[in-house]
Amino acid sequence: MYEVAVTRSLVAQHYLTVPDPGPEGELHSHQFTITATVRGPALNEYAYLVDIDALADAMTTVADYYREQTLNDLPEFEGTNPSAEYFATVFADRLLEHAALETDAISTLRIEIEEDDVATVAHQRDLSCTLAL
Repeated sequence: MYEVAVTRSLVAQHYLTVPDPGPEGELHSHQFTITATVRGPALNEYAYLVDIDALADAMTTVADYYREQTLNDLPEFEGTNPSAEYFATVFADRLLEHAALETDAISTLRIEIEEDDVATVAHQRDLSCTLAL
């Protein structure tokens, strides 16, 4: 099994919408450190699992989209509590939509988000059923 990871950092705002969120119910910022890790069983014809530059470019594009945004105001968070866990899910969705990222050899994508050096959450998905993205 091979693994490649790329990390980006950004600041974004949100407020939680769950019952009794305490201070997290007020608009506030977080420093998010986001790592995308892709895994796969084999290398391609160039001895890559994935082109690291393409993964880095995709991570930059997605991170820039969320940078300095209020997550609650974005359509992908409409009607949903913008937790760090859910952020990991939508970040993965957007990353997989990036045109430059070849996913043919990738069997697993894991998005890990560290929030303010306090907590880390992760979302992992199996891509083996959708390798022809």
